[in-house]
Amino acid sequence: MEKLVEPARAERLARAILSDLAAYNIESVRAGIENDDLFERLAEELDRARSFFEERVDSETARKTNAFDRAVVDILVFGSRRIASRIW
Repeated sequence: MEKLVEPARAERLARAILSDLAAYNIESVRAGIENDDLFERLAEELDRARSFFEERVDSETARKTNAFDRAVVDILVFGSRRIASRIW
């Protein structure tokens, strides 16, 4: 399989992966935001998601765009801004 090199496609893939992760782990995301342990709580899922992303995206494109980490913040953190938490 040829790896993605276009930044826009890598960003879309990252957002899709993180959207799925959030959808399948709604309660864990909610609890992680409320208890300020989101990354610890989802560590295993995030590791698998990152591996999936890295298998499909050229390493230089992934490094330059920082697409996966940006999607984590946009989808998991900013997307959960309505959840009451002491971190906001």
